[in-house]
Amino acid sequence: MLDQLINADRELFLFFNTLGSTGWDTFWLVVTNKFTYIPLYALLLFLVYKKLGAKAVLTLVILAALMIAFTDQISNLFKHGFQRPRPCRQEGVMEYMRFIAERCGRYGFFSAHAASTMAVAVCIGLILKPFYKNVIFMLLFWSTVVAYSRIYVGVHYPLDIVCGMAFGALTGFGFFKLYLYAMKRQGLPTFY
Repeated sequence: MLDQLINADRELFLFFNTLGSTGWDTFWLVVTNKFTYIPLYALLLFLVYKKLGAKAVLTLVILAALMIAFTDQISNLFKHGFQRPRPCRQEGVMEYMRFIAERCGRYGFFSAHAASTMAVAVCIGLILKPFYKNVIFMLLFWSTVVAYSRIYVGVHYPLDIVCGMAFGALTGFGFFKLYLYAMKRQGLPTFY
């Protein structure tokens, strides 16, 4: 059963990865770059500031830093625990795939990119939902696009992405609850 799942994951990876073309490579390299989204994060912090004030932003910045560190470290624990080679290091896969990433790490299960972007999407999307009801859907779409970019550039299997996104969603919801708790402890409004 596990072998069938891994084989299906490889086939799905090769299908999605080989859909790419050189004309789109630069676009997907920009999408997958973690520094590309600094303006988005600044905009989200501005929206929180506009609706909830400076203390809410400071609380969010501290919790967001902890959340991203948490998703990254747990991802690393899984990567070194499972030791599943990335597709760009897997014999029988790397010969048939398109590899355009700048580097290829050793292990890939599960994707820290997928986990952290989904955690941000869920946490900040829920914080902003009372004021901007559609922002959570835009953030979930953004997270999905970033997650797909990891397949496109050749560094993660679909199962790495799905598990990373699921972990990120749970983490984002947990940190959202922690944010609400911190806001209430400070006597600040949450609108929930």
